[in-house]
Amino acid sequence: MKKNLKELEKKIGYEFQDFSLLEQAMMHSSYTNEKHLEKYHCNERLEFLGDAVLELVSSEFLFLESPKVSEGKLTKTRASMVCEPSLAFCAREIELGSYLLLGKGEEATGGRQRPSVTSDAMEALIGAIYLDGGFTNAKEFIHRFILTDLENKKLFYDSKTILQEIVQADMEEGISYHLIKEEGPDHNKSFTVEVKIGETVYGTGSGRTKKAAEQEAAYKAILKLKKQN
Repeated sequence: MKKNLKELEKKIGYEFQDFSLLEQAMMHSSYTNEKHLEKYHCNERLEFLGDAVLELVSSEFLFLESPKVSEGKLTKTRASMVCEPSLAFCAREIELGSYLLLGKGEEATGGRQRPSVTSDAMEALIGAIYLDGGFTNAKEFIHRFILTDLENKKLFYDSKTILQEIVQADMEEGISYHLIKEEGPDHNKSFTVEVKIGETVYGTGSGRTKKAAEQEAAYKAILKLKKQN
């Protein structure tokens, strides 16, 4: 396990003084349940902390970057930048799912790729860096891995709107979203949605909400349309 996480340290460019914080950040509740560990050993408390740090850093970033933008618009932009699909997108870029400690059931049902799991782990990692190295190191990580390449991320988190605009401008068929799978208990559901243009499926996405699944499906459809052009 340590070799794997040492690899992650190199990837993110941050070396932990307290390595156990990194281990805890990667520990999903399914793993602690399976190993009969106390609930507080999993990454949920670090996720809680990381979420607050991320909100502060992203708020400061938007405030300074957009001096004339209204509070309402800043709030909306921040919400989309740090939403589950966007964080899962960032997590995929550093292959965070491959470093997670999961229970066998979660592993078997594709937990390493599940946006709800990887986005939570991203926030837990931020919380761990904050506790280990302070606000400056956490801020540096967020700027490097979350607040970069925002044009591509905007395409991702605003994909339904962008897809609608592309199809209206260039195609005659309409767009429709179809729920093809719903699984998990009420408190932790996962939805899978496909998007069709006319009768053709152009993308499939999954997420903790139908809206998140639709956004991912739309994003994949946009990528497919770009390849065709």
